[in-house]
Amino acid sequence: MNNALTNKLTLSLKDAGILVVFLALVATLWAVSPDHQFLSLNNILLILIQTAINGILAMGMMYVIISGEIDLSVGSTIALSGVTAAMLAHPGQFPLIVPIVAGIAVGAVVGLVNGVGVAYGAIPSFIITLGSMTAVRGLALMLSGGAPVFDVSSAFEAIASVRIGRFPIMAVYFIVIAALFAFIIHRTVYGRRLYAVGGNPTAAEISGINVKRYKVSVFVVAGLLAGFCGVLLASRTITGSPTAGESYELDAIAAVVIGGVSMTGGRGKALGVIIGALMIAVIANGLDILGIDANFQKVVKGLIIVLAVLLDVKTRRQK
Repeated sequence: MNNALTNKLTLSLKDAGILVVFLALVATLWAVSPDHQFLSLNNILLILIQTAINGILAMGMMYVIISGEIDLSVGSTIALSGVTAAMLAHPGQFPLIVPIVAGIAVGAVVGLVNGVGVAYGAIPSFIITLGSMTAVRGLALMLSGGAPVFDVSSAFEAIASVRIGRFPIMAVYFIVIAALFAFIIHRTVYGRRLYAVGGNPTAAEISGINVKRYKVSVFVVAGLLAGFCGVLLASRTITGSPTAGESYELDAIAAVVIGGVSMTGGRGKALGVIIGALMIAVIANGLDILGIDANFQKVVKGLIIVLAVLLDVKTRRQK
């Protein structure tokens, strides 16, 4: 009983620590930004828009990492899904639902291939998703002829540009998806079993959980969300670019790791991932306002990832 209580308190303090760091970062950027413009309404809304795609992508990555795996292909999946959607979104060609469903379906197929390879082919997730990252990017380049796909309909453009009053629809997508997937992983049987699979797959198998099926499912989830992100990015930029989504998988992994999800699987919370995604957007936005070189932003992001992983390792050793 005491050990269980101690573990819960440790996790709660860790979650609180992430929130405190985030709030301290926001306060610092507000204090040093010219005319305190960092916390202006327009900039807050911009941060929400900047968070949306990486935040949605990070929710799928969270499922994969909690299961004890990794997915390096989501950035390339965004490109292929965006190209596919844009090619089907020319004015007067198809109803709006067609490019949306097609883009999401492409992501699901990529995720299914990855999941089957990991679960039934016994291929390490790092290897198969590294391979699919390259292959899927190649498919996007082949499908588009190596050039961006332009001339999308106004209805397709509106998918990511519509506002509800002043509130951007991109932020609505992020909030709804984050809430839904947080509920699933924390409040359903599927979520509890997923933690068991990531924590100890052998014990999960013995207890009757179909570990292979769960492994496949998390990659499909990640693929579906990457496909949707591809549609959103194509709509937002009004083009389907075969080079879109480069390094997006690293940002998603960063959000998950910063949010306190263990890279060894079995531990982590959706709230931490949401804060992690917001933190990445806040850092990028704040440094832009301060006029700091974009390359330095990558240095900061890399250092934060290393520190987050070191904290996770230290926590596991203490336990």
